[in-house]
Amino acid sequence: MTPEEQQELIRRRKGRNLAVALAIFGFVVLFYFITIVRMGD
Repeated sequence: MTPEEQQELIRRRKGRNLAVALAIFGFVVLFYFITIVRMGD
């Protein structure tokens, strides 16, 4: 594997990790707001 291919692989992995982190954060926020709304009733 050439250094250029290795850098491309690392760049793609970072992008995928960022997308997964944002999705998890979104679910956490969603569950937080659902919990607040349910406790308010």
